[in-house]
Amino acid sequence: MASTMTMGIQVATGRPCISSTKSLFGPNIKELVSGCKIPMRNISSVGPLCHRIASTFVKHDKFVTRAIATEAEPILAPALSIDLRGKKAFIAGVADNNGYGWAIAKSLAAAGAEILLGTWVPALNIFETSLKRGKFDDSRMLPNGSLMEIAKVYPLDAIYDSPEDVPEDVKLNKRYAGAKNWTVKEVAECVKNDFGNIDILVHSLANGSEVTKPLLETSRKGYLAAISASSYSYVSLLQHFLPIMNPGGASISLTYIASERTIPGYGGGMSSAKAALESDTRVLAFEAGRKGKIRVNTISAGPLGSRAAKAIGFIEKMIDYSYVNAPLQKELLADEVGNAAAFLVSPLASAVTGSVVYVDNGLNTMGLATDSPTLSI
Repeated sequence: MASTMTMGIQVATGRPCISSTKSLFGPNIKELVSGCKIPMRNISSVGPLCHRIASTFVKHDKFVTRAIATEAEPILAPALSIDLRGKKAFIAGVADNNGYGWAIAKSLAAAGAEILLGTWVPALNIFETSLKRGKFDDSRMLPNGSLMEIAKVYPLDAIYDSPEDVPEDVKLNKRYAGAKNWTVKEVAECVKNDFGNIDILVHSLANGSEVTKPLLETSRKGYLAAISASSYSYVSLLQHFLPIMNPGGASISLTYIASERTIPGYGGGMSSAKAALESDTRVLAFEAGRKGKIRVNTISAGPLGSRAAKAIGFIEKMIDYSYVNAPLQKELLADEVGNAAAFLVSPLASAVTGSVVYVDNGLNTMGLATDSPTLSI
């Protein structure tokens, strides 16, 4: 999948017609301003107003100087960019290089954040081996040509809050052999010991053991398992990581339109889990905002042919449907979700919290399928 990730948001700005305040007022700018009502801190804003200033007089108690617009080389104002340098991000749920979690990690890294990952315990060895052997190097490439650096990968199973919650059969399972400190509480403690506080928490976890079953055929065990792994896991993560998050930080999760629209085939309680996740986002935004000054948002992403998504069995059809029926008829790239995440956790979104942000080419706005044989648009 081609990468379209950019380092940040570029905003077009007007070009001032003077190169500096010195060329506008001359060498004695300090003397001129000292007797005026214009404070020095506002002088930098004079340039863009040069068309009006050409006929404006600046008065001084000893003399009057006329400001004249002159031709000069244009100066480009600094770009508005996403800057996460000095920030630490923990991303839970990355086990390969083709999902949204990986794309979010890349976007945060491109913006300068230090990346920590939490990987499902049974997938940890394969993931780390692939990293070490360079199998992910192509997809680790950042816009500046460097490779995304991962400070540390932690084993994590987010359906267990503490060691006391782990059943004996899981402890003895060979897929967990050799791994330690992988419950949510333990991982938070390890991150604190290794790196101190963090600034960003990302939840990229979802699992439903009966996802291919219609809701009417879903067992209580399967339903509750979907809720536990896909929505309560976020509550648990934020609960344990909030004490080690710096005030002003941010957290995001990933949801899906099945939370509010019927998606036949997306079963096993997964639609219920996504609805719970979105409701929890609003409540957590209030509680984490008041308790730790942390913003909480969720991204409703369109269908992506990731390894995890293929478990539902018809992901390719969902992608085709989205392409044909969404307002923007183009492929949805994982990097586009990653870039939206980078914005939401950055200072540029400092007043955004408790929101569901759609990154799906606009599919969520549609009430009719334009390719339906019953209508023609």
